[in-house]
Amino acid sequence: MFFDKEKDWKDFLSPEAQKIISELFEDAKKHKCAYMNADDVKIAQLWCALIEIKKKFDEISKNIKKLEEPFKAIVEIGEAEKKRTIEKVVEELIKPESEEEKEATKKLVESLMKF
Repeated sequence: MFFDKEKDWKDFLSPEAQKIISELFEDAKKHKCAYMNADDVKIAQLWCALIEIKKKFDEISKNIKKLEEPFKAIVEIGEAEKKRTIEKVVEELIKPESEEEKEATKKLVESLMKF
């Protein structure tokens, strides 16, 4: 009992969490000169890890913004094609002749586009 080694709290983390925390502390080492001069080194080290997380988050956000525009364009193209297909099917089924029937067909297509 006297010779039992006291376990580090990190030993109770899952292996995945241990890997993540290890990577965070490794990333925070970039700021070692700063946190080693802090009154509370451990807290400063955590803040430095947060800085690194924020930098990664900002990079991911920037990349997502780059991807948004092409995906919006793809969705718009898909919606336009969907509308053309619905119009074609409805016109083949109904075969509108009068202006009134054409207007009703147009309204039907618009209502179907909501689905």
